[in-house]
Amino acid sequence: MSEACEVQVAGETLRLSPDKALYWPARQLLCIADAHFGKAAAYRALGQPVPLGTTASNLLRLDALLARHATKRLVFLGDFFHAPESLRASTLSALHRWREQHAELDCTLIRGNHDHRAGDPPMTLQFEIVDEPLRIGPLALRHTPLAEPDCHVIAGHVHPVFGLQGRGRQHLRLPCFYSRPELTLMPAFGDFTGGYAVERTADSRIFVVEAGRIWPIHQASA
Repeated sequence: MSEACEVQVAGETLRLSPDKALYWPARQLLCIADAHFGKAAAYRALGQPVPLGTTASNLLRLDALLARHATKRLVFLGDFFHAPESLRASTLSALHRWREQHAELDCTLIRGNHDHRAGDPPMTLQFEIVDEPLRIGPLALRHTPLAEPDCHVIAGHVHPVFGLQGRGRQHLRLPCFYSRPELTLMPAFGDFTGGYAVERTADSRIFVVEAGRIWPIHQASA
């Protein structure tokens, strides 16, 4: 286990964080996927009993990431807000306070499927908002994991998790980074996001994250 894990992708060194973020040191670029800000508020609007304070908690995690990594540009790989009901005053106020504290930071949102439904972040947050893909050097940053010619794709959307089997009936499903030669999937940054179970293959690498640590899962035999 470790607090971060460096991998080589398309000739670039990338740093995988147990806080479910990816840092590209050569570009001073930090990526997070599927923040789903305001998801708890959207569920409460439907009468579901979910905890308060998830947006504030996620922003504190983001602050900690920015404090650890020299970052010039922050890229959200889609699904910034969860739903139209997410745009509550409390959520927007927290986001505006956070943005004021990081006014010098270039922020980019690559629109995902939830963004098309929830709408773009307010202009007052001063985000660059683009459609996928966002090509930077040998990497293509996307929300949906679709192939891009001559690029390694970094994507979100599917919220990958990996199952660990313990003794008896003990079983854990933990968020993970899932990487193959042409594609790296990032875990969802936000809370209450669920997950899609991935499996080991001969050409895949899986890095499970939990409790501030990240560790690789040995690949399956060919």
